[in-house]
Amino acid sequence: MTGPDPSPSPPGQDLLAQSPFLKACRGQKVPFTPVWLMRQAGRYQEWYRGLRARHYFLDLCKNPQLAAEVTVRAVQDIRPDAAILFSDILLIVEALGLRLTFNQGEGPAISGPVRDALGLCALREVDPDELGFVYEAIRLARRELPADIPLIGFAGAPFTVASYLIEGGTSRNFERTKAFMFRHPQAWHELMGRIARGTAGYLRGQVQAGVQAVQLFDSWAGALGLEDYREFVLPHSQRVLQAIPEVPRIHFGRGTCGLLEAFDEAGADVVGVDFLTSLAEARQRLGSRPVQGNLDPSVLMADRDYIRQRVGRVLDANAGRPGHIFNLGHGVLPGTPVENVRFLIETVHEMTAG
Repeated sequence: MTGPDPSPSPPGQDLLAQSPFLKACRGQKVPFTPVWLMRQAGRYQEWYRGLRARHYFLDLCKNPQLAAEVTVRAVQDIRPDAAILFSDILLIVEALGLRLTFNQGEGPAISGPVRDALGLCALREVDPDELGFVYEAIRLARRELPADIPLIGFAGAPFTVASYLIEGGTSRNFERTKAFMFRHPQAWHELMGRIARGTAGYLRGQVQAGVQAVQLFDSWAGALGLEDYREFVLPHSQRVLQAIPEVPRIHFGRGTCGLLEAFDEAGADVVGVDFLTSLAEARQRLGSRPVQGNLDPSVLMADRDYIRQRVGRVLDANAGRPGHIFNLGHGVLPGTPVENVRFLIETVHEMTAG
């Protein structure tokens, strides 16, 4: 005797599973190349600038209604093939027990940075429930998004988060981070392990709340050579990505041309390629691995004829291979004309349809 037939998937789930973005993440054939953009919601949009004029950045991130509104409105504005949650990679810093602020024009600042092994004592294990406001924003955004538009969640990779914890903010050369790593390797791995455990739990919470994919941002991994990346970073990124098997995982870093194979070993389903790396070279080195990228964001400051030409170059570099998600090689720049962003998305669809 057999049991009852399994219940059919809700219609929305079927639409999401067949979305060009998720199919491209799986390396499947798509009707056109899907597009989404890092910093999809940002200062290049007048409505977003208005929100920022009224709300402190962290207040926007921590207010589920506002974060969901920004997430959905960006999709309505530029019509990409996936939404990305409006949030920030450093929200986990407060869950680790440190104070985070964003100063106008200066970027993030972290009080009491971790400068030596004793600094670890100030940190606590992350309780993913402390980030419940993010999960609520996901639930609200998922209800308002079109049924066929996947929602991407994200987090900062352990190395990038650790660099902020140690430097106290942004850095050009990461001197303090590397000094900590080389002088205190045991403490370094303890720090990275704590961040990795917290990040894995945080991303699992995002998946449970309703995202269809996640991206792990290792924004500063390009500051490392291959040997140091493999020894001090790769095992911890692997731990995070291996903990999220339920949805497609994207792994992105800047300046990572020399690390592509090791980035692939971290275990993501899709490797993000920055604009400093040839997409054709990346595809050759990564084999059948789906890729994401990689137009230089500054191209969107040019006229439309040139934008079309450069879009064509990226698509030619991909050479029609399955498993390509079009994106910029980093985030949309603040001064970008929003009309050019819309034109970019329309052009990718037009040039790849059929």
